[in-house]
Amino acid sequence: MIFLVLAMCGSAAISLTMKAFRAQRGNRYGMLLGNYITCVIVGFLMLGDPGLLLRGSVTSLVLGVVGGVFFVANLVSMQSSIRQNGAGLSAAFAKLGLVVTLGVSVLCFGERATPMQLAGIALVFAALLLIHGGGGKAGENRSFLLLLLVLFTGGAGDVMSKVFDELGTAAEGALFFFWLFLTACLLTSALALREKRRTGAKLLWKELASGILVGIPNYFSSYWLLLALRSLPAVLVYPVTSTGTILLVMAASALLFHEKLTRRQLAGILLILAALVLLNIG
Repeated sequence: MIFLVLAMCGSAAISLTMKAFRAQRGNRYGMLLGNYITCVIVGFLMLGDPGLLLRGSVTSLVLGVVGGVFFVANLVSMQSSIRQNGAGLSAAFAKLGLVVTLGVSVLCFGERATPMQLAGIALVFAALLLIHGGGGKAGENRSFLLLLLVLFTGGAGDVMSKVFDELGTAAEGALFFFWLFLTACLLTSALALREKRRTGAKLLWKELASGILVGIPNYFSSYWLLLALRSLPAVLVYPVTSTGTILLVMAASALLFHEKLTRRQLAGILLILAALVLLNIG
């Protein structure tokens, strides 16, 4: 259970740091690049034996590359959505990506949810829909499309951890994440270079440094999530991590950034708390 708590805190820290440094003056990919450079360095250190890069399986490489693509897409869409929709609503839709992860776990890997867990999952969906319904910008086409993109890419990225847990080997867990973050770093570097050529925007040290603050929890939230999946079923891990992250982000956003919660959003939080109880006793 400790890895669930750590994964929630790490995931929440990503959204809150991006919210704190949302006003950018340089290249818009500066924060993301700093994030992934940090993740690559941490990932390399976590390997223990560098020779694993040559001995590792193709499974770890392929799943890591695919996961890296989804991770970049998720953080880019999150960065845009936080500016338009706020940290709370963006985090809620990021974690609503559990629709994707739970669907894959049940349909492809034969996992079964208990009736209590199914009731908890239903409450999660109801709560997130209620919270979304209270968002003033939900009717704007661009804002809603950004939220949908955050939902899909967040879920697809987490699916890669589940697929690796099923098809990969525990000894190559650190290798999987190294390939994932190396791919993300290379993609982000290409995007930053393209942005500089197109607009002339330079990478600023301040934004690279803020990316480091995102990168540390970004790496370890994924790593802790994988460790949690090794001891607990996905039908429990994903909903609890998702709802817990949303609660943390909304509470911190209200206290630190004075984001206002509507009555519908507060009602949604109460539903999430009820869902957490059902999921844990299921």
